[in-house]
Amino acid sequence: GILEKTRSCLIKKLLPHLEDRRKYHHEFFSSTSFHGMHKIAQTRSKTRKVLWLLVLAGCLAVVVWQICSRFIYYFSWPTTSTVVVQYVENIQFPAVTFCNLNRFQAHAVGNLRIIFLIWNIVSAIIQKFAMEDKYYQELNDFLAGNQNFSIKEFTRKNGFYLNSSTLLECDFFGKPCYPQDFEHVFTEYGNCFTFNHNDLSSRRVSLSGRGLHLLFDVQQDRFTDEPALGYTDAGITFVIHSPQELPRFDGLGLLTPVGTHAQVTIRQLKSIIQEYPWGECKPDIKLQYHKIYSTNGCLLECKARYIQDWCGCLPFILPGNGTECDLVKFYKCVYPAVYDIEIKGLCTVGTHNSTCPAPCEETDYPTTVTYSSFGGEKAIKYFSEKLKKSPEYIRQNLVHIEIKYHDLSYKITQQQKALTISELLADVGGQLGLFCGASMITIIELLEYIFTNFCWMCIFLLLKAPEMPQWNNPSQNQSTHKEKKRGIQEC
Repeated sequence: GILEKTRSCLIKKLLPHLEDRRKYHHEFFSSTSFHGMHKIAQTRSKTRKVLWLLVLAGCLAVVVWQICSRFIYYFSWPTTSTVVVQYVENIQFPAVTFCNLNRFQAHAVGNLRIIFLIWNIVSAIIQKFAMEDKYYQELNDFLAGNQNFSIKEFTRKNGFYLNSSTLLECDFFGKPCYPQDFEHVFTEYGNCFTFNHNDLSSRRVSLSGRGLHLLFDVQQDRFTDEPALGYTDAGITFVIHSPQELPRFDGLGLLTPVGTHAQVTIRQLKSIIQEYPWGECKPDIKLQYHKIYSTNGCLLECKARYIQDWCGCLPFILPGNGTECDLVKFYKCVYPAVYDIEIKGLCTVGTHNSTCPAPCEETDYPTTVTYSSFGGEKAIKYFSEKLKKSPEYIRQNLVHIEIKYHDLSYKITQQQKALTISELLADVGGQLGLFCGASMITIIELLEYIFTNFCWMCIFLLLKAPEMPQWNNPSQNQSTHKEKKRGIQEC
């Protein structure tokens, strides 16, 4: 009964007559804003109908091809790069970290050459270092009798130091600076010292050609290194970096040998990278022990996590708050763990799916360095009398470094989306309008037409459905059973 009532309702109210349906189709094709359809509907010439049908089919094919190509291009995530040079009245001065190429005091390591090997094992966490077989027995003998030896405290006390005897002159933008303006930091070069580590508001320059002027005395007679391990130079190495980032010397340090005057001009370059899938950055990544994200800081924290999990301690040269590793753990666990991290690729950088993807914003300081011999004859004589040192000592120990901006501007290199959603919609709308004269209203008209015909089709299918048996009527079931029984008895 329910099915019959539904059918009668559909026939009376929802299903129009055949003539009404034909009239609806004709009115749609005659009045739609989809150009070309009304030409097919209104013309009576079969030849013109065929021609217009071909024109409409060709335009639809071109539109489909163009729209598909635009979507394929959009989902290839294309990008473009723009470069903008911005001139300002004053500009932030970067942080500069200085290290002596001779890392240790000569009197402390004169009878303890093993210190150089131990420190290389420590610095292998940051830069790769391959231990030769001939040093294993020597290291094992030292570790057996010096398990409580702290390479961290030894380096802090007997490494390079910065005071009035090693920093002879310091001037920042016309104002004197002092050793206490530098912060101590451990790097692969041992004790290093960073200027402008706090990113103070006063560390800004408002005139190009002036900046930081320093005069170092490397004191070759007091500091030394091990030439057998490849450390053969004398002078100062330094790296220019953002005040909010840790210094990174691995392949980026600038070397200034003794007896030279280095003039360093810098520019500020800001890079903005799009997030995945357009670029390789992931903006939601935060570091635990660094203010801003950088691939170097992320890599150090990644190594710190793995080493702490494997060895139960944390090397002092890595960020974190774990228990400091002693020499035995450095030698027997940390050094193999770092090698294992490199081999297995547990801490990777670069792409979005790596451990440490590219940063979304990064500030670099491209440099141009020129060198000249330090001091003329009068300058050598002046410093010789002032420091009470021989002219030969002045040439073999003094290093003069100037760091300044080339001009008061910074360059922004920004990675941008080559095709945005709005531009994609504009391209699609342009193609539809050019070849078919269609718009958003036209699309709505077509959707309405398709939906109406879909509803009619569903009604037709419902009307053709077979009648359902009346399983729930017991009187009908009993009468049917009696009729069957009577028929059997008659037979």
